[in-house]
Amino acid sequence: MSQPASPPLRSYLQLHFLVLIWGFTAILGLLVSVSPTVLVLYRTVLAAVGLAAVLYIRKKKFRIPASDAVRMLLVGFLLSLHWILFFASARIATASVCLAGMSTTSLWTSLVEPAINRQRIRPVEVGLGLVAVVGLYIVFRFEFDHALGLILALGSAFLASLFTVFNSHLVRRHDAFVITFYEMIGASVCSLVFVLLFQSMEWNQGISLWPKASDWLWILILAWVCTVYAYSMGTHLMKQFSAYMVNLTVNLEPVYGIALAFLIFGEKERMTTGFYVGTLVILLAVISYPVLINWQSKVQKNR
Repeated sequence: MSQPASPPLRSYLQLHFLVLIWGFTAILGLLVSVSPTVLVLYRTVLAAVGLAAVLYIRKKKFRIPASDAVRMLLVGFLLSLHWILFFASARIATASVCLAGMSTTSLWTSLVEPAINRQRIRPVEVGLGLVAVVGLYIVFRFEFDHALGLILALGSAFLASLFTVFNSHLVRRHDAFVITFYEMIGASVCSLVFVLLFQSMEWNQGISLWPKASDWLWILILAWVCTVYAYSMGTHLMKQFSAYMVNLTVNLEPVYGIALAFLIFGEKERMTTGFYVGTLVILLAVISYPVLINWQSKVQKNR
């Protein structure tokens, strides 16, 4: 299935709305008392239940070829690891630092997508990805005390690039909700393994596996709004956008998330001037992408 040359404005606005929701997930991770691995377990299990209900109501078929089911389950493993690192980064550092680290997703994708699809690397994508890295360097330089949290966010960003590229292939053959359902099952299994593993370690003894009453609202929002709705719609939009375009737009996640974090947590999320300069550089890379792609297409057409 070939991607449209120019998706409608509605699709761009929908993509940005999803990024706004994803920017809120780091904040939700800080509002919940359980550990990142336990949080991901509840998120994925509840999301799988919610997706099963959606598929049943819509009378969608659950049965798919075994080979594709295995692929989706494995992508779910990647997704679980991505979320564990994501929430751990926010806990160790701050929501703002975590979201800034996620800005490297476009650079990883500019390298991963051509390698998996056996295509030539597009210089404009690598260039803009490097611009995002410059923004990240500025952030890192002024927020060095949050180095570990930033490194975890970089690992999370790499995993995000992988599962986005894999999903861009799967969505050509299957419904987005079916894909997400199987991936949530895989993510649930993976996160359960990590919960059991970490609970067996002495340094993790005593961590509660059962959320507080006040946690459940945030967990349900995380599972059903940020996952069932946002993740499924994000997968659906891959029919119109390349994996690179999706991930480059996701670079706006720090901008949206940092603004939300500051509104909710106040002074705790106030960062240095260098941090905000770095996020501005990332924003310029995002805005430049469609402009440069359109210019490049016009040049090639004129030739």
